[in-house]
Amino acid sequence: SASLDGRVAASRDRLLLWGDERWQAMGESGEAYRWLRSLHQPQASLEGSGSLVRDEDEPAPLPPVEGDASHLYEDYLPESVTGRPGHRGWFTCVDGRGRVRNWIKDGAFFGEEWQGWHSLILVCRATPAPYLAYLRREAIPYLVTGDERVDLALALEKLGSSLGVTTLLSTAGGRMNGALLRAGLVDEVNVELLPGVVGGMDTPSLFDSPALGPEENPARLELMSALVQSGGQVWLRYRTVS
Repeated sequence: SASLDGRVAASRDRLLLWGDERWQAMGESGEAYRWLRSLHQPQASLEGSGSLVRDEDEPAPLPPVEGDASHLYEDYLPESVTGRPGHRGWFTCVDGRGRVRNWIKDGAFFGEEWQGWHSLILVCRATPAPYLAYLRREAIPYLVTGDERVDLALALEKLGSSLGVTTLLSTAGGRMNGALLRAGLVDEVNVELLPGVVGGMDTPSLFDSPALGPEENPARLELMSALVQSGGQVWLRYRTVS
């Protein structure tokens, strides 16, 4: 969901995933999200680490890795997790810098509808080795995609080839959404506009990507549907146009 002026949070210092009572004052949201889950049946959702930890937060230190750490930079998909009974989906998160701690591994924490979902982290070859060792100790699967940063196209390719993911639903913030759109990895854009205006010069917006280059064009969209809801929310559904 977003405010009428395209903001996805009330202020930059609030984490997207845990909500904000000021945001909730604009009215209920989530009907579009539940409908999309029902329609597309995604096998994975996507967040960026910025939805879970603020830029200014310092992550807790981790013990150093002794000896050769090269094995840590191989995909980690333990059978105890990937082959567990009742599996339904993956909470995927891009965390190339290794900043998030205390992962909630089992989706049942968020309610019955998330039963059978499990965390999976997207990292890169620049991710600190102690963080990868921490994920292995916690039996949290990860995929290594990219050198200096997470390669989103490769990440989606690996999710498909290694885990059978064919549909991914991004609920991430503006930077991640902007990166996905610029990389041509988005098929459909859904926005539930809430009846309120947030403002703010640095407040996160729907697509926080770098400015277009001289040879780049805006991403083109084609309207699929528009639905006005009883509380004043407007759900806009677009497909991307190549």
